[in-house]
Amino acid sequence: MAAEEGRPAPAQPSNTSSAEEPDATPPSSARGDAGRVDAHHHVWDLSVRPEPWITGDAMAPIARTFTVDDLAPHAAAAGVTTTVLVQTVSEIDQTRDFLALAASSDLVGAVTGWVDLTSPSVADDLAALRDAPGGEYLRAIRHGVQSEPDPAWLCRPDVRRGLRAVANAGLRYELLTYPVQLPAVLSTVADLPELSFVLDHCSKPAIAAGQMHPWADQIRELARLPNVTCKLSGLVTEADWATWDVATLRPYVEVVLEAFGPERVMFGSDWPVCLLASSYADWVAAAEELTAHLSEAERAAIFGGTARRFYDLA
Repeated sequence: MAAEEGRPAPAQPSNTSSAEEPDATPPSSARGDAGRVDAHHHVWDLSVRPEPWITGDAMAPIARTFTVDDLAPHAAAAGVTTTVLVQTVSEIDQTRDFLALAASSDLVGAVTGWVDLTSPSVADDLAALRDAPGGEYLRAIRHGVQSEPDPAWLCRPDVRRGLRAVANAGLRYELLTYPVQLPAVLSTVADLPELSFVLDHCSKPAIAAGQMHPWADQIRELARLPNVTCKLSGLVTEADWATWDVATLRPYVEVVLEAFGPERVMFGSDWPVCLLASSYADWVAAAEELTAHLSEAERAAIFGGTARRFYDLA
């Protein structure tokens, strides 16, 4: 079983991850802001399904069970009313479990699942998921491309056949990659205009190392393609977990906002992975500060509108 979510880059945990208790009130700019969407979070029960990537002392803050009920008060405090639940391991059974969970949840509005894109039965597997309990919540497919040793994995003929099956099923595809894989991302997005893509975590730039290039140029090139959007998520765990601040993140966020425009950027918490470096509320506050210069309509797109359109959320 391959790990999907993958270990975040920095090696030291933050002393802020204890902030599991939600703020008593939402951040000031969220209190009157109904209908926000958290476009990227996870849940897991380690007694039911191991997460092989959660290993070592540094990962201890997230080495326990996390449920939607655990997330709910933090989401409510931030003004979030709908979420997108994203897969973490290469197991189709996890996707079935997530679909059933979404069907019983007032918070989860969409599921990003997993199928083996290289399987000859990928079209049938997708159809079976759509027919499963909660199948109407399946909106996208994701594979941990970041863990593939071949940086051009996305360009393989069997993978491309699988991606076309995703498009034929009326679904979207989420790209979990590192910057070294961005050339393959560019080629894939360009070659499959019929498929809508979203880039998770801005392709995980090396913020802790202060590396901006060639990532920034590749992001600008990718954003020229109309069938891809980008998640403003996962950045705190690509920075130094203990010392990151808004100023550290700002140059990377500016590249993404200028390249894609707010109408193709969506906020995601990456909870509970974010707890390695930040509380839920602190990342929301940072995202608000990083987008404070935008218009009200542009902020509304980032914190809800883009995700609602991309995932066809009610």
